[in-house]
Amino acid sequence: MKKEDTPATKDWLKNKKDFPQFDVRPIKGNFLPAIVKKAKDVPIKGGITIIQNFEPIPLYETMKNLGFTHYTEKIEDGLYHAYFYRNEIKEDDQQELPLKPTVMPRYADIDPAIAELTVNFWNHTWNKDNPAIGIEQKLLLSLANAVGAGRIKQATRELIKAYHLGVTTEEFDELFALFVWNQGIGHFSSEIAGSPLFKAYLLIKDLEKKNKSRSEISTALSEKFSEKNPETGFNN
Repeated sequence: MKKEDTPATKDWLKNKKDFPQFDVRPIKGNFLPAIVKKAKDVPIKGGITIIQNFEPIPLYETMKNLGFTHYTEKIEDGLYHAYFYRNEIKEDDQQELPLKPTVMPRYADIDPAIAELTVNFWNHTWNKDNPAIGIEQKLLLSLANAVGAGRIKQATRELIKAYHLGVTTEEFDELFALFVWNQGIGHFSSEIAGSPLFKAYLLIKDLEKKNKSRSEISTALSEKFSEKNPETGFNN
């Protein structure tokens, strides 16, 4: 099976065997930062091969934002080679949605087939062509569903991504008012008011009062509630 965003006749594919390889299968947490670090050193007309035990779909947009095109081969069950070729130098981090899914490698620990099913389900849900529900609204729905299910870690991540994409504090105000209404004052007081979700919400409001830009606030949120934070991350 081959998947690509450029025709297979592109000249650069003739040299794909010469690309340096980076096997990320041993990385059991967020493998994206390590790849991005290596990718930024790749020159124009250079390439890199990523080896993973499932198709690294979440990586495609990240690499595209750095100026890469890609071509992916399924070598065998549980083994993918994703070839990335750099057409131009782009390092616009503001295009990149924070807190990409990082749990996929842990599914591969159980069974690579489960990881493959999961990443394709994620891609269908979040990267669907011409979706009826916009990504901002979808994130707010996911946030609300996560709160209802008691998954505060997920809810916090969805809030950060939604803010990055332009959701306003006024919209969050109304959403949190609904949490009080639907969950009840007692539940809100004990389970939400002291949670990382509410801390992230308050941080947004506080920094906006200090006239910080959305970009600055998004950076602060990503740093404070990153993978290293045991309340919100998966790498712990």
